[in-house]
Amino acid sequence: VQEKASVFNMELDLTGAIPSLIVAFVIVANGDRQGRKRSLVLPSMGSLIGDICLTVISYFSLPLSILFAVAFITGLFGSMAAFLGGGFAFIADVCHDETQKTTRIAVVDLIFGLVSGLAGLSSGYFLRGIGFTWTFVTASLLHAVNIIYIIFFLEDTIGVSEFQHQAPESFKELLRETFSGVYMLFKTAPYKKRILIIVLLFTFMTYLFAAIGGSSLFVLYELDEPLCWNEVYIGYGAATFTSVSLTSFLGVYLFSKCLKDIYIVFIGIFSHIGGMVMAAFAKTTLLMFLVRVPSLLCFMPIPVLRSMMSKVVLTGEQGAVFACVACLEVVTGTISLSVFNTLYAATVAWFSGFSFLVSAGFCVIPLAVL
Repeated sequence: VQEKASVFNMELDLTGAIPSLIVAFVIVANGDRQGRKRSLVLPSMGSLIGDICLTVISYFSLPLSILFAVAFITGLFGSMAAFLGGGFAFIADVCHDETQKTTRIAVVDLIFGLVSGLAGLSSGYFLRGIGFTWTFVTASLLHAVNIIYIIFFLEDTIGVSEFQHQAPESFKELLRETFSGVYMLFKTAPYKKRILIIVLLFTFMTYLFAAIGGSSLFVLYELDEPLCWNEVYIGYGAATFTSVSLTSFLGVYLFSKCLKDIYIVFIGIFSHIGGMVMAAFAKTTLLMFLVRVPSLLCFMPIPVLRSMMSKVVLTGEQGAVFACVACLEVVTGTISLSVFNTLYAATVAWFSGFSFLVSAGFCVIPLAVL
């Protein structure tokens, strides 16, 4: 069951990631000229459609193979990559002071972590109390509220000129307009700036690969022997990431006052390494909960690296750089989930913690690059 669940998760992630990669790149990059709201509204609509489909699947007990169609449809709307990419570009637009960017981008990651933790804590009780169907209905209602707020109450940070409202004359012109922002980001920038952006993107990608790959296996690891957690304990485990998000934010806030960004990233990477090594050998419930202690600062590198990239580029290039980041998140996340789920399926029989050690060892790459 562990092996089949691992492979099924990998296939489902791949199905949604491929279309979301293209859509996220296009709408986030075009946000520099066409506004940020589109990259927030479309993913929310996709998630609403996806949760409605999940409600129907759950209510009528339809085959799980339909989940692949749901994942693909959700991906066509940009999914979480477009939403986060547009959100971070939105934050960068309103930060007129460069020193604010690291903290404010960290705030967005904090909110994301806190709400994810709250959802994880409540999910077990939701499923036990009202079942899957009404849980998906609740999620659908929250997406509807989000869409109404974005459309009618959120003011865009980018003004759209009359020229930008005009439709391109040909497909070639449309293609050039779509990718011009990212192309000009690397074409016109000085050599040192291009190298710095590439190095930061590579560091972001390699750390994300290790972090996503390791943390994505926690639920499967906790369900397996000898832990054998139920849905409530799984919820508690997910909720502990709330404290990790909070402590990582506090770490960014405090360290940014006295340390350079690169040293904050170093501290966060070592925090992740400590947590993964401890998780590999955690065989009791208490020890598994204590894994979060060395991991308290492991989220710090992600917002700090985003901020470092945002500081390198000009105001009109924020959408282009965050489009690159969003695409890298999709590609890296998909590859990471595929690799680590396959690795876990292959090694769970003889050493279920082996994948965590691989995650820790892979952090040597971003450390070396930095």
